Amino acid sequence: MTGMKFVIALTAGYSGQRAAFPSGFALAVPILLMRFPLLWLLSKEAYTRAGHYAPAQGAAEAIALAVHQISTTAFFCTIPLQRISLSHLLREYIGLGLYIAGIALLALSTVCYAYPSASGISMSGIYRFSRNPMYLGYFFCFAGCCALTGSIVLLFIAVANAISTHWVILSEERWCIQKFGEEYLGYMQKVRRYF
Repeated sequence: MTGMKFVIALTAGYSGQRAAFPSGFALAVPILLMRFPLLWLLSKEAYTRAGHYAPAQGAAEAIALAVHQISTTAFFCTIPLQRISLSHLLREYIGLGLYIAGIALLALSTVCYAYPSASGISMSGIYRFSRNPMYLGYFFCFAGCCALTGSIVLLFIAVANAISTHWVILSEERWCIQKFGEEYLGYMQKVRRYF
């Protein structure tokens, strides 16, 4: 019996039925641990800083911020209700790869975010390659969760989150230019927004 068949046998009683772990809650825990306890342990100042969004200018930014916050909350409220399935192996392997990459990216970006430059801009470590690695980490985790659960509802929420996150990032960039001026403009010219 191969390893995967053994796992399926353990989770489904090897009755030929679709195997599934009991809850998607296990997928949410590592993401939340990166976002809250890890950042708080590394730097209480960074934890406080991460809890503030750039001020929205205009109705479009206000709507995007609201959609971002609602979709993030909806994702974390919906994921525990999902089952992690083992029925379509390629989709789940891709999902697991995206999820693990997202967790790694979240961990790296959280550590780097906790120790910004003297001016307050996070530009070291993973931030030398992406101006928004934490948001990318969330995107990969959310996409991985969608693939691992096969949930259309999660996919809809994740797409709404990704689109609104782009608008939140544009708002944050405007705010960073206002706050940090030439230093941030130089950073923007050297490092891409996403990849």
